[in-house]
Amino acid sequence: MTLDTPPQDEPAFLKGVKGPRRPRIALMGEFSAGKSTLANLMIGSDPLPVQVIATQLPPVWISYGSGPAAIVDLEGNETPCELEALQEISTEETAFIRVQCKEEILRMCDIIDMPGISDPNMASAVWERILPLADGVIWCSPATQAWRQSEASVWENVPKHIQEHSLLLLTRGDMLVSEKDRRKVLKRVRSETDALFAASMMISLTQARDAEDDPAIWEESGAEPFVTEFLNTINRIADQIEDGSPLEPFKTLNCEPQALVENEASSASVAHEETGDRIVPRRPIAKSRRERPTPRPQPEEDLDLSPKFS
Repeated sequence: MTLDTPPQDEPAFLKGVKGPRRPRIALMGEFSAGKSTLANLMIGSDPLPVQVIATQLPPVWISYGSGPAAIVDLEGNETPCELEALQEISTEETAFIRVQCKEEILRMCDIIDMPGISDPNMASAVWERILPLADGVIWCSPATQAWRQSEASVWENVPKHIQEHSLLLLTRGDMLVSEKDRRKVLKRVRSETDALFAASMMISLTQARDAEDDPAIWEESGAEPFVTEFLNTINRIADQIEDGSPLEPFKTLNCEPQALVENEASSASVAHEETGDRIVPRRPIAKSRRERPTPRPQPEEDLDLSPKFS
């Protein structure tokens, strides 16, 4: 694998399609590391049917909008699809699956849910060809087996410009027996990954998911520092995109598949009007999903963060 070497040409599935874009964050890790649980927590809903096993799928590119789901093949052809039939997709012939939903976090960034890097039934090329399009990565690693050699071997080949906008998230923190054990694991991992990530932290995704209207559980889960780091990261990326600084190896590329940017300009305008120039994270206040109103943040005000990160 030679992810450090930029391809000479744009991938065929992106040629000739240009448009505005948001920061792109890829969720990565080994099999059953919590990537899909994290995606659902961040988005606030499950964009895929429960019967679909995420590790059997090519990358799922989730963005703001209301368009139908589609399969984008390696030549850039889009085929509308029923989400319930995704398990029939050929991963070798598919670049990614496009999914849109109207959740607030997607006004700030696109989320690309990658297949597990350790899946023996899927070639690494399935995710390698999409990774260069990401601006940053949230790498999920179970705290009980944190930062295995197989993970380190993959990560050392990820381009530096992606690493510096990436977070290492140790999931299943509640599975460790004591706070002392959690500190010990986190200290070791931070030592082993020094300078490879912008930040490393631990979280219990199940606690964060179940926090509902209890801020104490939300804070205990470790979600609070993660949310802050995540929003700071996409702010930094957004600043570089706005400034025109290079972020990705496709030097001439500033584009997305057309369906991905449907209503993009208007959505970006709305997001700018609602949140001002920057997203200002503050301490999350969990609210009941049944009673949570649609947030309407105003310029210069803090963004009210709940278990759905919006």
